[in-house]
Amino acid sequence: MSTRAPKKTQAVRLLESKRITHRVAVYDDAGEFHTGEEAPALIGAPVETVYKTLVVLRDPPAGRPMLLIVPVARQANLKTLAAALGEKRLRMATQREAETLTGMQAGGISALAVPAGRFDVLIDEAARSLEMIHVSAGARGMDVELAVADLVRLTDASYTMAT
Repeated sequence: MSTRAPKKTQAVRLLESKRITHRVAVYDDAGEFHTGEEAPALIGAPVETVYKTLVVLRDPPAGRPMLLIVPVARQANLKTLAAALGEKRLRMATQREAETLTGMQAGGISALAVPAGRFDVLIDEAARSLEMIHVSAGARGMDVELAVADLVRLTDASYTMAT
């Protein structure tokens, strides 16, 4: 992990402007892509507290795209998610679609850094049992730890079965 002061991303600016207690960890100053499975070791956090953000689309397209926040150690189950949401089919966005829709690089997408109302934000039910959660700070190689309740409130997230 880096000892340099982290750069200010949109997510960090939001947390600071709302005076939300948080901790930023920079684990790769170069912003290189690491898998979500590598993140817990790189930031020194328990694996069950580290979550990734995925872009999910309705198929056929209808309504807003979704940001799905799930544990890094688990795979999203789109059939389970579709059933929970009453959708016929869902699909993962391609890397290009995800980056175009969010304005962030894959591996650094953060629900805290997108304009309010542009996405439906969903968080896996497993997060209900946590007090603190680690999510992307809006750039590759940056993570932010904050209270789950603050993440849900700031992103207007809904809990769902997603894994």
